Amino acid sequence: SGPYAGCGDERMRRIRRLEQRKAAFIGGYSVQVQLGYPSAAVKVPDGGGLTEDILAVLEAARPEVLYLHNPADKHDTHVAVLLRSLEAVRRLPPRRRPRRVLGCEVWRGLDWLVEADQRALPVSQRPNLSAALLGVYDSQISGGKRYDLAAIGRRTANATYHASHDRDRETALVYAVDLSPLVSSTGDLGRAVREFVAGLVGRLRADVERRLDRVGGR
Repeated sequence: SGPYAGCGDERMRRIRRLEQRKAAFIGGYSVQVQLGYPSAAVKVPDGGGLTEDILAVLEAARPEVLYLHNPADKHDTHVAVLLRSLEAVRRLPPRRRPRRVLGCEVWRGLDWLVEADQRALPVSQRPNLSAALLGVYDSQISGGKRYDLAAIGRRTANATYHASHDRDRETALVYAVDLSPLVSSTGDLGRAVREFVAGLVGRLRADVERRLDRVGGR
């Protein structure tokens, strides 16, 4: 909508690529790799070659910490990218895998995780840079999705609601879940991911039931 209402898909792709490059410049990124896969290709089991490309990036960059989407994300493409990325990490020799692999909240928050499963990542520093990076994506913001306000609002809410009986120690937090068990496990990745998420949900359910029992809910 708005100033982008008349954009066709190809023009929008060009605009989005440029926005991403602007963000890389503003953020001082060391490198940005734009693979350009359409969502339909990403969501097929082999990723249309995406897994191999991600593997090549990982082999070149050798990250110590790898940030991915989380497996409970409600966006199909995000979950597909996560699976292709985990497949790529699994193909690396163990000694060359990232030290930590974290699944972050995007199209579903992770405030529902029990505290033992949460990895709270402080993002309080340089709020001006956060605002500048989010503001780059005008085609999304002016196009009808206020991601700039939503992202900052979620991070602020996470920091405030992180601890019920303590003062706020950060002004902004992003929640993540440790995906290391999915990297180190063997066998069918899809089944491992489903069992992993079922465990997260099961521990939330148990936590809620214990609290109800404790305060006389039974």
